[in-house]
Amino acid sequence: MESLFDEQVDRAREQGAPLAVRMRPSSLDEFVGQQAAVGPGTLLRSAIERDDLSPFILYGPPGTGKTSLARIIAGVTRAHFSEVSAVTSGVADIRAAIEGARRRLGESGQRTILFVDEIHRFSKSQQDALLHAVEDNLVVLVGATTENPFFEVNAPLISRSRVVELTPLTDDDVREIVRRALVDERGLGGAVELEPAAEDALVKLAGGDARVALATLEFAAAGTVQPSSSVSPVRIDLEAVRAAVATRTLSYDKDGDVHYDVISAFIKSMRGSDADAAVYWLARMAHGGEDPKFIARRILIFASEDIGNADPRALLVAHAAVKAAEFVGWPECRINLAQAAVYMALAPKSNAAIVAIDRALAEVREGPARPVPNHLRDRHYPGAKELGRGEGYVYPHDRPAEGRAQRYLPEGIERGAFWRPGHEDWEARIPGDDAESVEEDSSDGR
Repeated sequence: MESLFDEQVDRAREQGAPLAVRMRPSSLDEFVGQQAAVGPGTLLRSAIERDDLSPFILYGPPGTGKTSLARIIAGVTRAHFSEVSAVTSGVADIRAAIEGARRRLGESGQRTILFVDEIHRFSKSQQDALLHAVEDNLVVLVGATTENPFFEVNAPLISRSRVVELTPLTDDDVREIVRRALVDERGLGGAVELEPAAEDALVKLAGGDARVALATLEFAAAGTVQPSSSVSPVRIDLEAVRAAVATRTLSYDKDGDVHYDVISAFIKSMRGSDADAAVYWLARMAHGGEDPKFIARRILIFASEDIGNADPRALLVAHAAVKAAEFVGWPECRINLAQAAVYMALAPKSNAAIVAIDRALAEVREGPARPVPNHLRDRHYPGAKELGRGEGYVYPHDRPAEGRAQRYLPEGIERGAFWRPGHEDWEARIPGDDAESVEEDSSDGR
């Protein structure tokens, strides 16, 4: 049992906590956003309200409500709520939590909900220690992670849990949280006012992260000087908000999902010939500190995969971007990368090269072993002539028409099986004897 002194200490600690901590919701009705995950009628909300949780993992970027949901569960459940953090806990802490759960279940039948924050930071052995407790229903696991659990959490643990994805908050969600903090007694209690322009800037600077929004609000309020003679609320203007944060916070993890999502959007924008979108996603990567060589390598691949011989110069531009990224680096190489990205977006498109090599690889892997035609065999090694190797070969420089007409493919494969030229610019002008017989569709599987 806690003493009065313990309660006073907890109260003092709460009052001195950051604004984001003080404003954590205490119920589902106070929880803002994430309607798809915990809105009325969702499975997770119903399970929380019934106090009948099964193992699940909350997955999403910072500031989207993972810890707040855990705190709500702790407040409403009749089960014992235990918490460990993968940042500070080891196998011994996990085993102690599991042993406590075993004891409570045996003595009183009380279930234990075990909240594991940053679960992706646990090693395989630590996750394995959790697995048996989850399998035996000793604990109901509630995990939280900013990393894709399908990559970072052991497959057996994932298979026994439900993954609930939380997305970045909308601007309206962040605005509601900020306005609530301004008037709530747990927050600023009406002592601070935000000018409309300052509110708009704060919401945008947060980038969908409620914690960033509240921290910025708190910094701005602390940095705003109020005349001592005034009893009016402190008024925060646009400059105070800008001074409270150096730059806009946008979620970007160089090893996680956002990394792959943004580079995917970048490539697809170039493929769709949208130069503005390509430059925007490039800026997101530059702002997030992405390795410029990684971006340049993707542009180099794109030049052959999506442009190819529709504009052979694209490969040269992309290669130059690679060298610039290696030699120049941030921030100047943003200009080189932007030039290359715009070129790729505006260039004519053809995926004929990748389609051709993938078709040929499929034939090599799955087709029969086809011998090299005799007239194409090497005849320079000793004994080749005596064996008749290379007989009948026509040298195309001496007899161009006959040279082009002779068979180069092994028996059983005809021209047009792999390479099917596109219909834009240079590639469309490549001569071919069987041009009319080649199928027009060169978009297989892409």
